[in-house]
Amino acid sequence: MTLEEGRRVRLAQDLVIGEAVTGEPGAVVGLLALGAGIEGTVERVDGELPESQEVREYRRLKALHEDYGHTMPAASRERLEAELAELEPEWAAHHERGGRVTVRVRWDNGFVLDAAHEDVLTPL
Repeated sequence: MTLEEGRRVRLAQDLVIGEAVTGEPGAVVGLLALGAGIEGTVERVDGELPESQEVREYRRLKALHEDYGHTMPAASRERLEAELAELEPEWAAHHERGGRVTVRVRWDNGFVLDAAHEDVLTPL
């Protein structure tokens, strides 16, 4: 999904923001939740989220395999190929969805949600 400043979006799932507490330790008096379906406008696109550890490891192992795989002993190369195969589904999912961004959204009810992952938003 491509989110850009000024784009209208809808919250795709309920979000619980946090707990309100009093001065007493552990005394929760409520919480704020935004219900799925509310709509708002993207005010700012902050940038891409970092890749997962599995994606970074896949990139590292793939580069190692491409650069030095032909010089490795057979057992080491096979172990490396097995590790790559294990990480392949995570890599494929990352590649399919592309880079993910965070945004600042001003909801129509006046609330502002900052650093929201695009995964919880649906473009209108």
